[in-house]
Amino acid sequence: MRQGILLYGPPAAGKDTITAALTELDERYVLFTRLKIGSGKTKGYRMGTPEQLADLEARGDVIYRNDRYGNIYVVDRPGLEQAMEGGRTPVVHLGQMMGMEQVTALFPAHWVRVLLWCSKETTAQRSPLRGDTDTAARLAAWDATQADLAAHPRARWELRVDTDAAAPRQAAQRIDGIVRTTSPRP
Repeated sequence: MRQGILLYGPPAAGKDTITAALTELDERYVLFTRLKIGSGKTKGYRMGTPEQLADLEARGDVIYRNDRYGNIYVVDRPGLEQAMEGGRTPVVHLGQMMGMEQVTALFPAHWVRVLLWCSKETTAQRSPLRGDTDTAARLAAWDATQADLAAHPRARWELRVDTDAAAPRQAAQRIDGIVRTTSPRP
């Protein structure tokens, strides 16, 4: 059975750090590299063109599209299928509940949903340390994520992690335990 992990949270909540800890625990965990159309940071993305996006949309292969920071970020069907090849478990980073809903509804797999949270002050501290040049936009996104989460009080999470208090390796071990318990691997 195909499986994946959805990490939801505001900017600088630790999605990249916890994904790195997961990949150290088990090589089957892989970062899902979203398609990005735009400029800025390229690490962790598959850079694409507006024409590629139009082609994916025409084929119905866009699972979720998010426009933020002047860029377009896409979770696409071919990308997810490739990420799951060979029994791998992709870790998908999302900051919008609509993305969580669309991925689980439009791409059949066993999805483990994890809420990562940190304070706004922590986002303000971490953002420039990780090289962001648009910390004000990241703080606005933190506010939007908090409002989005509040608008979905019945959202289901297999795990909630306060990354102000939990170490990345500890969080990764807890996520790994849930993946192994809820969907046994061969």
